[in-house]
Amino acid sequence: MNKQVLEKKDLRKVAHRWISTCIATYGYEMQLAPSVVYALAPALRKIYPNDEDYKKSLNNHFKYYNCMPWLSKILLGASLAIEDTQGLDGLNAVQDLKVGLMGPLSGIGDTIGWVMIPTIFGSIAAYMAVEGSMVGLGIWLLVNAVFWFIRLSLVEVGYFQGVKFITKFGEKINAFTEAASILGLTVVGCLIPSVVKLLCGLNFTSGDVILSVQEQIDSIMPSLLPVAAVGIMYYLVKVKKVKMNYIILGTLAISMIGAAFGIFTV
Repeated sequence: MNKQVLEKKDLRKVAHRWISTCIATYGYEMQLAPSVVYALAPALRKIYPNDEDYKKSLNNHFKYYNCMPWLSKILLGASLAIEDTQGLDGLNAVQDLKVGLMGPLSGIGDTIGWVMIPTIFGSIAAYMAVEGSMVGLGIWLLVNAVFWFIRLSLVEVGYFQGVKFITKFGEKINAFTEAASILGLTVVGCLIPSVVKLLCGLNFTSGDVILSVQEQIDSIMPSLLPVAAVGIMYYLVKVKKVKMNYIILGTLAISMIGAAFGIFTV
């Protein structure tokens, strides 16, 4: 356990930096990771005065990240709590925590932040505005102001709850890391068959018998082709160090050629 160096003012600075850039750096390869690095950079600099340690932490956060921006601050605060108490020993736990929870938090955040709140309060405010009442405008401004202040505090919530967790279960942190890692791998594994769509369109005919290649593949292992495609891309990125843009262009080219000749279908 390291001595904690972060203060509330550091956490508020992280919140302000995240709000100002959360989706501004969105990209296909790392999605919101650049914004995470930008938001956390001053706090991490305070945790790691040594340049090499600081670089290792930044590079650890410069990995794929995509979570609903409102609730992302909880994960950012919890990540800072781990690093502020564990240092570089907590980098794996930080990454596993983000991978494991960014999906569930996005589901909650999207439902509440993008659907429920705008629909309910927006409908009330719009109806009153159409009727000529200025109260509608006031309601909408008040709702946004309230959630602005709530969003500012979420980094602190994530940080202090994370510190409490680590302090209370410090001896079991390895078990927590392993559990978070398993959860993260499970989430990523579940995404493959649900997000990646790849089917073989080839059929072989012998008399009245039509043999579907896709049905034979499914009998061996459902979603085998999406898993194989993801495995190949992972190999190209991690082992061969192929740039993501090349992989995207190659995937598009192979998909179009395969679809044109009936090899692939959806």
